[in-house]
Amino acid sequence: MHESVLLKETIENLNLKKDSIVVDCTLGYGGHSSEILKKIPNGHLYAFDQDEQAINYSDKRLKKIANNYTIIYSNFVNIKKELNKKGIEKVDAILFDLGVSSPQLDEDERGFSFHKDAKLDMRMDKNNKLTASYVVNNYPKEKLIQIFYQYGEEKYAKNIANNIIKKREEKKIETTLELVDIIKESVPFSYKKNHHPARKIFQAIRIEVNQELEVLKKALDDAITILNKRGRILVITFHSLEDRICKKKFREVSKIDEKVKGLPVIPKEFQKNYKVIKSITPSKQEVEKNNRSRSARLRILERI
Repeated sequence: MHESVLLKETIENLNLKKDSIVVDCTLGYGGHSSEILKKIPNGHLYAFDQDEQAINYSDKRLKKIANNYTIIYSNFVNIKKELNKKGIEKVDAILFDLGVSSPQLDEDERGFSFHKDAKLDMRMDKNNKLTASYVVNNYPKEKLIQIFYQYGEEKYAKNIANNIIKKREEKKIETTLELVDIIKESVPFSYKKNHHPARKIFQAIRIEVNQELEVLKKALDDAITILNKRGRILVITFHSLEDRICKKKFREVSKIDEKVKGLPVIPKEFQKNYKVIKSITPSKQEVEKNNRSRSARLRILERI
């Protein structure tokens, strides 16, 4: 079963009170949400997810704890719109856990894993029209190169894209392991020795299929505006692209203008409403116990 990353640190830093209104933007299999619910007996939890399987599982799990929660079947890009529909304009804490959950990786038919043979899919929301298969078999070479460089930071992007084009002219590329073989053939042996050559390409395709970075930018913008005073936003990222977006946004809203930085008293119109609290990485013990946590980082922003 999925093990929530940085669980203890997350719950401690959400600053929960008994009557807090909390948003878990990534319900998943309910690890963080379960612990949040225990801390807010007089509050309410709103949890977003677009994976029906995860929602069904988590609903049963949360019911055993309390009933002061609402699950919203939607991408968290709609955070503001969906909460407004429910009459909620301000909240006390917002959590984003941007990792793909272990069950999604472990279920062959979802096509997220480069270790298992499955149809090329990679959709978080099964109603999404765009699939990994469409990207791999229909995107022009230039676009493949661009997403491999941009979203995978893959230095052999050109070689890999060229070989994908060659193979798909012979026949449609249908499964994850077919794609893995093409990637392996496209990179030097020395490169394969140090890490799995498909990891970055699979990440890039998954980000493209689910539009993850654009969604994150918009959701963070909206989340910041609905935060109560002393409210906090916590974001757990798993790769440098997400982390960069989060770090940049947090810095942007908390940075004091250079013109007034040195003044003993900052004029009111130049004072910022937010401050960056800290960033946390998993302990050595957690990484040993759960290898998938090794690249995680938790960033915290507070409205002041």
